[in-house]
Amino acid sequence: MLAWYDRHRRVLPWRAAAGATPDPYLVFLSEAMLQQTTVAAVIPYWHRFVSRFPEVAALAAAPLDAVLAAWAGLGYYARARNLHAGARAVVAAGGFPRDLPGLRALPGVGPYTAAAIGAIAFGLPVVPVDGNVARVAARVAAVTTPLPAARAAIAAAAAALGEDTEARARPGDFAQALFDLGALVCTPKSPRCLGCPWRDGCAAHARGIAADLPRKAPKPSRPARFGAHFWLTDAAGRVLLRRRPESGLLGGMMELPGTPWRAAPWTMAEALAAAPLPAAWRALGQVRHGFTHFTLTLDLYAAEAAAIGAQGELHPADALAGAALPSVMRKCVALARG
Repeated sequence: MLAWYDRHRRVLPWRAAAGATPDPYLVFLSEAMLQQTTVAAVIPYWHRFVSRFPEVAALAAAPLDAVLAAWAGLGYYARARNLHAGARAVVAAGGFPRDLPGLRALPGVGPYTAAAIGAIAFGLPVVPVDGNVARVAARVAAVTTPLPAARAAIAAAAAALGEDTEARARPGDFAQALFDLGALVCTPKSPRCLGCPWRDGCAAHARGIAADLPRKAPKPSRPARFGAHFWLTDAAGRVLLRRRPESGLLGGMMELPGTPWRAAPWTMAEALAAAPLPAAWRALGQVRHGFTHFTLTLDLYAAEAAAIGAQGELHPADALAGAALPSVMRKCVALARG
């Protein structure tokens, strides 16, 4: 595996060059960004984020709004809040913890992230199990129980892979080799078994079931939710924004004021009763957005007022690119501005 990795390793902007010592901050940041997000999607955000916050002290010193604005569009915004809080904890402690319990104590760092940082940045002999590693382990050990019930068996199979003497000598490279094998060879569909360094020892390949693993229980359909939001501008061309509660979905992000999101669509009369203020509201259309656990349809209404006394913050409508707006609100802005 390590010989294969030395020949085929991916060149990634957060990955240390062969033989170089990894920067724990870059590992920490990359793992936060890559949670439930593809490498291709992360790379442009990575470059912008690192240019703005090149070291952990810079991130810790930045206001949360600046961090959320730099993160806007990546989704799962709790990751950005935890990243910021984690950076502050690291600076306060004088550096990154170098053991799993210490890493687990950082905000938002779970078992996988702690293992990834520990193995890659500090050489701890652990195997982090992300989606790629889980797929490799499930196939090598031929774990046929469907997920999520198979998680414990897959974690045990992954840990067994790391018991190899060479893996223990280079745990960071071994972890990244598993990431790359899953991304490049042991892919979800049509795995390239002929190019796999573990083909001869893969139980799923021997049984001809590699492409079927890991098996997954059927997913329930995502429920639909509905809401209405309001594009309200004043005579100076400023638009009213408000901040969402710190806890919960999109916590701490800015948004156009609007209704709660519920299971039934809002009638126009219901929606306008929740408008920031009485005005000549006009319907602009709908915005649709998919979250992990539900789909969202928003009706967007627009109006102008000479002065806005409603609770919130006024931002120049042509300068919203720097605001900490989540993707669904950026869709609303795009619709409002044509």
